[in-house]
Amino acid sequence: MFGKNDKKKKVPELKKSEKKEDSIVKRIRGLLKQRSSEGAEKKPKRTMPKPKPNKKVDLRPKPLPPRRPPTGIPEADKRTLIGAAVIACIIIFIAVLGYWFLYYQPYQEALESAKAQKIAEVNAYYKGPLATDPRKQALLAQIESATTPEEVLAIDVLGPATQSWRTYQLQQIQAKKDMFNRVMIVYSAGNQSTTLQTIQGGEVIMRVPDAQRFVSQADASVLSNIEIQTPDTVAIPILINRLQAAGGLIGVGSSVDIYLTNVTNISMPGGNVSAPTNKTAGAEYSSDLPLVSGATVLAILRSGESGKYDVNLTSSKFLSSPGSSVGVSTSRGASGDIEKALQALSAGGLSESDVSQILQHYGIRLSEYERVSNIGEFNATYLLIIEVPRKHAPVIMMNMDKIMLVVPTQKAPEWMAAELKKVYS
Repeated sequence: MFGKNDKKKKVPELKKSEKKEDSIVKRIRGLLKQRSSEGAEKKPKRTMPKPKPNKKVDLRPKPLPPRRPPTGIPEADKRTLIGAAVIACIIIFIAVLGYWFLYYQPYQEALESAKAQKIAEVNAYYKGPLATDPRKQALLAQIESATTPEEVLAIDVLGPATQSWRTYQLQQIQAKKDMFNRVMIVYSAGNQSTTLQTIQGGEVIMRVPDAQRFVSQADASVLSNIEIQTPDTVAIPILINRLQAAGGLIGVGSSVDIYLTNVTNISMPGGNVSAPTNKTAGAEYSSDLPLVSGATVLAILRSGESGKYDVNLTSSKFLSSPGSSVGVSTSRGASGDIEKALQALSAGGLSESDVSQILQHYGIRLSEYERVSNIGEFNATYLLIIEVPRKHAPVIMMNMDKIMLVVPTQKAPEWMAAELKKVYS
């Protein structure tokens, strides 16, 4: 029925149209997915939980889970540990207190006491002109740095102090000596020293060699309490009896100590005062200590009565022979008055050659003969010129009846030294 023309007509292809539709659908889906993805970025997509499948309910009792061991410390153990910690703290506290009070504190007290003792010793030696001595600062630093009482007590203070004082005092001796090569050592009253005689006035005059020897032998306990001065002395006359004048057996140049025999009522320039208030250089007068030590006798005069003499010596001899005897007697006499001879010599009536033999040391030789013969004139009176420190002169001159001159054996005259050697050799 169909002709050829009908065969030539194209028949619509259904597959192609389906393909076109599929491509359009894909494009629409792509746009929708794109839009949905943009919305998902802005807002997270909510996912719905999947429905759980229905399970059969098991009505059987479930077994209990196994008990887990406790992870913390049990309460009982906690209490035990806390109690032990408290007890340990108490024991440690008690131990610390015991260490402090029984050992550390007494140890520190002993250390501080030793340091205080040594510092006081340093201050006692390094005083006056040596108060700022470098050795003092070094000793104080050494004491402060010590850590044990034994170390502190082992520090030698006397040795360095002695060296410092010896150097200083030897320099002072050279600087303070007078024209007669002497110095006066002044020291504090009450300083009891075996090498330096203690006197009330606190002074003693020494020759420079003697002073140097003394300084070289003394230590700081003595040298720190003395002062070297230039002697300030005066020569005063005193009129005393033979007992007060050391028995009359002293001569020019003798060194004597002057004692007060009665200190209950001493005459002073300002009036009489009693013994407790009698002070010189801060020391009370006492009959146990010399008022002046080392006073020098410059001249000695014996009373004129001792210069009168009238002597007549007679000696007899009998010569016998058979039937006869002859007696022979000789006599020698001498009389004179030394004082009259001196007057005649001064007036020119006698030449010095006529009487020089008689006048040469008459009083000294008379005392020497009396000493050798053990007989003497006890009522003789002596006038002495002695050198003493200036400040003691008024007391001595106003109390001549209370003074006593004694000779120290360390400065004994030749005859006394010879007798001592005979006795003890």
